[in-house]
Amino acid sequence: MSDANVYAVKTLTSKEYFAPGHRACSGCGQAVAVRMVQKALGRNIVMASATGCMEVVSSPFPQSSWEVPWIHVAFENAAAVASGIEAGLKAQRRKGKIDGRKITVVAMAGDGGTADIGLQALSGALERGHDFLYVCYDNEAYMNTGVQRSSATPFGAVTTTSPAGRVNSGQLTWKKNMMRITAAHDIPYAATASPSHPLDLVEKVKKGMETEGPAYLHVLSPCPPGWGIAAEDSIQLARLAVETGIFPLYEIDKGKHRITMNLEKLVPVKQYLKKQGRFRRLSPEMMEEIQERVCKEWQELREKAEQIDPSAGADEALSKEQEGETEAAKIFRVKAGAPV
Repeated sequence: MSDANVYAVKTLTSKEYFAPGHRACSGCGQAVAVRMVQKALGRNIVMASATGCMEVVSSPFPQSSWEVPWIHVAFENAAAVASGIEAGLKAQRRKGKIDGRKITVVAMAGDGGTADIGLQALSGALERGHDFLYVCYDNEAYMNTGVQRSSATPFGAVTTTSPAGRVNSGQLTWKKNMMRITAAHDIPYAATASPSHPLDLVEKVKKGMETEGPAYLHVLSPCPPGWGIAAEDSIQLARLAVETGIFPLYEIDKGKHRITMNLEKLVPVKQYLKKQGRFRRLSPEMMEEIQERVCKEWQELREKAEQIDPSAGADEALSKEQEGETEAAKIFRVKAGAPV
């Protein structure tokens, strides 16, 4: 699967529904993810887009990067507006004012507009069972307004509102698990995705479109300035997040868990954390605490996916650093000038 993903762009349509020329930062993982998602969605959609990075960089009056029907809405109500659009289209069909072709209703927002400000609207839309796809582009902070913490900011990460100092090393709470929250609404489909694995991402977008009822897609979106990484390393960091188990790729389809990028062994989390400026103040004890939590949650996920014996120890999931080289690590080494 990893080799196929390298050449995934060749399998996607050449049409651009998120046009170039936007003002996203160099290396913006969210812009890459949005482009892929739009290619999978196609033209026959209506999108409600919450305030956030993508709204700001893609729609400065009088220009727009959106080649689809697109509505800018408030920070907190993308799901509510999408609900209204979906209900309106149903009414139009019932009155015979539009034909019966499938029009996909999409809501998109960042982690702030999803896990924090927009959680109430999202929960209501999921509970009511509206037929729409909600996409959260998670860059793990309020990046558009200056890198403030959100409830999706990882433990130990430095932001302007969770600064590192003599007492604390950054964010003091753990990242909110939006997959568990959305799955608790008993929706038909929920999944995680990453721009580092485009075929997996595109497949999940299509599943979300085909789902009758609400579908939720949570996409990791590296932010070079907010994460303290080089622009050219954003996709490799996204891949490393998957390989460490910090951001596992899986789906919950009609209540059944399935890991879509399975890993025999997890890469130690310090390989991911040490490459980011936002984690520069982490102590060895905090790194160990993060590692233990990642192993525990990975074990729980594998048990839910019925892929291992629940009696197996969580520590068995962690690989030794000297046992081979990960794909992301190889890319970083080659970039540094080492031989292939």
